[in-house]
Amino acid sequence: MRRPGAAGPGGRLLLLLLPRGALLLLGVCNALSLEIKVNPKVRAFVGEQALLKCSFRSSSPITESLRVDWTYRPLAGGQMETIFHYRSVPHPTTAGRFKDRIIWVGNVANGDASIAIQSPELSDNGTFICSVKNPPDVYHNIPQTVLLVTERGLAFQLSSAALLSILVFLPSALVVILLLVRMGRKFRLLKEKGKYGYKKSSIEVSDEPEHPDRAGCGGKLKEWCMNCVDTDEEDPY
Repeated sequence: MRRPGAAGPGGRLLLLLLPRGALLLLGVCNALSLEIKVNPKVRAFVGEQALLKCSFRSSSPITESLRVDWTYRPLAGGQMETIFHYRSVPHPTTAGRFKDRIIWVGNVANGDASIAIQSPELSDNGTFICSVKNPPDVYHNIPQTVLLVTERGLAFQLSSAALLSILVFLPSALVVILLLVRMGRKFRLLKEKGKYGYKKSSIEVSDEPEHPDRAGCGGKLKEWCMNCVDTDEEDPY
C-alpha cells in the first residue's frame, strides 16, 4: 500500500523534468531578450562617408558591461576580421584596411551602435556584422549588412523614368516653341502692315496696298491712267 503523499514513478519523472524545462524556458527568454536591426544593403560612393546603421533593443538595463563588435568579411570571401570594438569607449581598429577610417556615431543609451567609414574604397565592398552583448542578454540574431561602394561618375544619374520623360516631352516642347516663333513672326508682319497702311480683308491678308481717296496727285494720276488702259471701248479702225 502506497503511503499518502508519496509520488509514483510518473510523479518522480515530472519532478525531474521541471527544473530542466524551467532552464530551457529561461534560455529561450534570454535568446529573445536582445534584438538587433541593420540595413541589409548600403550603397556608398568612393571618397564619401558611408554610414552603417545598427540599432538594438535589450530587456536588461544598459550598463558599462555592454559590448559592441563590428566584423567584416570581403565580398570575395575570406575570414572575418574585427574592425571595431566598443566597451564604455570606442576602440576602432589600428591595423588593416580600415585603420583610422572607422568613426563611432552611435549612442548605446538610445540603443544605437552605428559606425561610419571614412573615404570608402572599391576594395571595401563586403559583409559587415554588428554584434551587441548586454549581460545577461548575450544571445541575439545575427543580421548582416552588405556594403556596395561605386564610382559616382557624373554629377547626376538619370533614372529610366527620367530618361523616358525627356524623350517624350522634348519633341513636344520643340513643336510648341516653333509654333510660338511662327505666330510671333506673323503677328509682327501684320503689325508692320497695319503701320504702313495695309489692310487685312475678312478672308485673307491682302498683299496689295489700298488707294485711299486722300492719295496725293501722283496717286490720282496713276489711277486715271490705269482706268484709261482698262477701258472696255475698242479703238475705231
